[in-house]
Amino acid sequence: MLSSAIVRPPRLAELLSHNLIGWLRDGRLAPGDQLPTEKQLADQFAVSRTVVREAIARLKADGYVETRQGAGAFVAPEAGRGSFRLQETSTSALNHARNVFELRYLVELGCAELAAQRRTPADLDALQAPLACMADALRSDLEAASDDDAFHRAIAAATHNPLVERFVEFLGAQFSESRLPTWSEEGRLTGRARDAQAEHEALYRAIEMGDAAAARKAAARHLREAAKRLGIAFEESATASTDRAGADQNREEPK
Repeated sequence: MLSSAIVRPPRLAELLSHNLIGWLRDGRLAPGDQLPTEKQLADQFAVSRTVVREAIARLKADGYVETRQGAGAFVAPEAGRGSFRLQETSTSALNHARNVFELRYLVELGCAELAAQRRTPADLDALQAPLACMADALRSDLEAASDDDAFHRAIAAATHNPLVERFVEFLGAQFSESRLPTWSEEGRLTGRARDAQAEHEALYRAIEMGDAAAARKAAARHLREAAKRLGIAFEESATASTDRAGADQNREEPK
């Protein structure tokens, strides 16, 4: 079963903002259109005006709407195109968790591959620090999800691509929820944390050796096993095609 650290019921403001985004996508609201008033939305969706204000604030932060002093909220000209959010309310919790892991799979395999090709001694030191903290946490039966996050951020930093590093940093807070069950008390008792640490160590060794193919393979195994430990199975076609593409690219690159 999925841990409650991943599966959280959506808040009313999230549900309302999702419904309003649906209005944009189905054409009920177009760029430049004014949204209904707080009172109208509160009455229509049977929620408080506080919930409406929170939903509008979320839409504004995500670039879907803009507010005008004394006039209300209006659909932005490029609604939603300048933001990205992992939360989904249109799919089941299990499907959402699978989608998060598939996104992690696509991002983290590429990071591991580049990190192996470009890592410096300083990068290896930066990777060793959270790896050692996770090892200490296992010995002391402590939670180490933040060190797990730091390890993956260090891999992104080792790519020496600032856009990759910033993208992983942006997604990190949202990806971290998928790591919490590994380091929970249950995760430590059932061996999830121990298994994850063994996978981290294998990934580190591949990066240390500068073996891009081995790093990609180690990252793929880590993601598949992490998902499996939470009862999430990737579709074979999705992961196998990604692995084949990476292997083909490695064969084509001059040595």
